[in-house]
Amino acid sequence: MIEPLLLPDLVAELPAAVRLQRLVQVLREHFQCGAVVLLQHSDECLRPLAAVGLVQDALGRRFQTARHPRLAALLSRREPTWFDPQSPLPDPYDGLLDDSPGEPMPVHDCMGVSLYLEGRLWGALTLDALEAGTFDEAARLELQRMTPLIETCVRVTRLEEDNRALRIARVVGQGTLSEAKDHSIIGHSSPVTKLLEELSVVADTELPVLLSGETGVGKELFARWLHNHSGRADKPLVLVNCAALPESLAESELFGHVKGAFSGAGSDRGGRFDAADGGTLLLDEIGELPLTVQAKLLRTLQNGEIQRLGADQPLRVNVRIIAATNRNLADRVASGDFRADLYHRLSVYPVLIPPLRERGNDILLLAGHFIELNRARLGLRGLRLSVAAEQVLLGYFWPGNVRELEHVISRAAIKALGFNGSRQAILTLESGHLDIQVGNNPPAAEPGPRQVAPAGPVVPLKQSVDACQREQIRLALAQTDDGWAAAARLLGLDASNLHKLARRLGMKA
Repeated sequence: MIEPLLLPDLVAELPAAVRLQRLVQVLREHFQCGAVVLLQHSDECLRPLAAVGLVQDALGRRFQTARHPRLAALLSRREPTWFDPQSPLPDPYDGLLDDSPGEPMPVHDCMGVSLYLEGRLWGALTLDALEAGTFDEAARLELQRMTPLIETCVRVTRLEEDNRALRIARVVGQGTLSEAKDHSIIGHSSPVTKLLEELSVVADTELPVLLSGETGVGKELFARWLHNHSGRADKPLVLVNCAALPESLAESELFGHVKGAFSGAGSDRGGRFDAADGGTLLLDEIGELPLTVQAKLLRTLQNGEIQRLGADQPLRVNVRIIAATNRNLADRVASGDFRADLYHRLSVYPVLIPPLRERGNDILLLAGHFIELNRARLGLRGLRLSVAAEQVLLGYFWPGNVRELEHVISRAAIKALGFNGSRQAILTLESGHLDIQVGNNPPAAEPGPRQVAPAGPVVPLKQSVDACQREQIRLALAQTDDGWAAAARLLGLDASNLHKLARRLGMKA
């Protein structure tokens, strides 16, 4: 009986991720299968919330039901659905089972069931196995009997999430904050979790927010998240790329103009502030805004009024400002390229978006997201990462952040298809497809006078490399008081990978 294993989780106060992960683990052991995945349905996609038995990047994938007929079939029925091992319908997890030996193997047996909460479709549960015949008639009847208990686990988790959300935010639109979430932010790392918790608090205020961070970290996505979780979620979000505004037209684009204000102004025209009235205005690359326009923007922030170019009277607007920049605005203030008073107005609540290299295994989740997009775009049966490719992704410095990762995966998918040539095969992205090099080494110095190598015995290269790695790990541990996690950051590695390396090298981790 599985009920005694799950019932304690229903009465215990557990984090959502922990309860759902325990659920899929118990189900996997009960049905003795390869993988179990719990997926939430949203915007015609199924998003994995918890999974066991799949490769690490699977939690970052988004499965469009229109492209996956098996998943669409699951959602179309209330009772469990089983697929014959000879079914011609492609399986979304082909090659993704973590325990598949050697070459990636196709799934041979699978079943699943749609899940409903309060009479509405919530998502689905899928079970997969490499061995045909795993899910016999008895297993299907058992899944049908257990479905109400599975739905209860999900319902309890959602109720707890709603209760937590209500402590920090009021109701948005027709539902609670958790119902209004958009899931464009992919990641479970501590830096991202803390950032979203911080943004969820400030979202329901009217404070201006300044998002800063390196190029490619996804500042626009976080700005959209902030807007969608605010009381203005049902109002417009208007994006302005300040770097793309010609200085001669910047004032008119932002504030509008009246007929005759300049040559070619044949009629009155509203600006971006008019378009965002009642909602949010995202000023991207705010550091590039011309000084002449900065003064007028400051006046708008102070008074809540805009004055169209050529107009005599100001107009009232109700707009929340989110600004974003990859520049250090304090340095631009010091150099005279940005107004100090505007900087202080915009940075009432400054937020730093963490770079990708600080997000640990989020790298693999994001890679999985981009892999699934490319699999669908190229019409491939299956696409996955090799273990060596995972290590390369985790060890790279990512100067271009998420945008660079997206481009690396897109190029790698095309290369893998070019080498294999078959869209019906399960393709694997190898480390050689990624065209990146692990490490964050500074550019090589100009060659100087030729040095004479010191005399000494030659040792096997692997022995020398291992000794060097041990020494670097010891140095990193000696330079921090925060243990292995901090040492991993100094070495540019994921903490779990550092532990594995240390154990291989015979060090106590």
